[in-house]
Parts: sequence; structure tokens; C-alpha cells
Amino acid sequence: MATFEGRFTEAASLRIGVVVARFNDLVTAKLLSGCLDCLSRHGIDTSEASSQLDVAWVPGSFEIPLVAQRLAASDQYQVVITLGAVIRGDTPHFDVVVAEVSKGVAAVSRASGVPVIFGVLTTDTMQQALERAGIKSNLGWSYGMQALEMGSLMKALP
Repeated sequence: MATFEGRFTEAASLRIGVVVARFNDLVTAKLLSGCLDCLSRHGIDTSEASSQLDVAWVPGSFEIPLVAQRLAASDQYQVVITLGAVIRGDTPHFDVVVAEVSKGVAAVSRASGVPVIFGVLTTDTMQQALERAGIKSNLGWSYGMQALEMGSLMKALP
């Protein structure tokens, strides 16, 4: 029997693309900060001159899958992280955006074979989003950890 697991110690060899939604950037910028902190502490060069990391900003969460698809298809990245925040309002717009971004990100990952980390918050209020982006804990850190684990795991699989 073989057991396959990702190793966080192998991060230095990964090339990572991050797609961040500009809409609700009060939240998404904090998610990005937490994500970059995690990646940096695990050996990824997150400087402006980094050859290991690229960040692409898109207008909103709805646009995330298209850019994630482009990055995944480029054969330049072992993993792609998506960061966004969709906050429920008074109209059905929330449901439409959440459904499409989640389906789109999953489809990109399956079609490309590149792990695409779903880091899009879906909350009822801005307060909930802010809590998940740093007031209580920063899920950006968790998304970074997921990326490191999945990038390493994919290298280990036959």
C-alpha cells in the first residue's frame, strides 16, 4: 500500500499563481496578506521580484475562474490560489455569483489537473467576512497552506 501526502517542507520548489478579486478589497487584500505571509514563512519568495509567485487582480469574484484557467493552462504554475469575497445582499445576485465562481474554479482544477484553491469567502455580512479575513483569524493563511500541501501532493502522486 502506498500513502501519498503533501509535504510543507518542499514549498521552495513550487511556482504559485494567485487570483484576487478587487471587489470587496477591504476583505480580499487582507486575505492576500495572510496568504502571502503563510507562503513566505514556508519558503516561497513573495517579494516584488519573485520568480515563484504571481498575483493577478480581477474586477470581482465572477471573473476569477477565467483568469485561474489562463494561469493553470500556462504550465507555469504548480498551484493556483483564488481569493474573493461575496457578501449577501438584498437581491439574488449573491446566489448567482457564488454558484458560478465555485463551479468555475472546480472546473478549472479538474480540466487542467492543476490544484486550484477555493479561497472565496461567501458570507451573509461584511462583519463575517472581516472576521474570516483577520479580525478573528485570517483564512488567507489556510488557503496558502492548502496550496503548499496540494502542490507538494501532486508532485508526489504517480
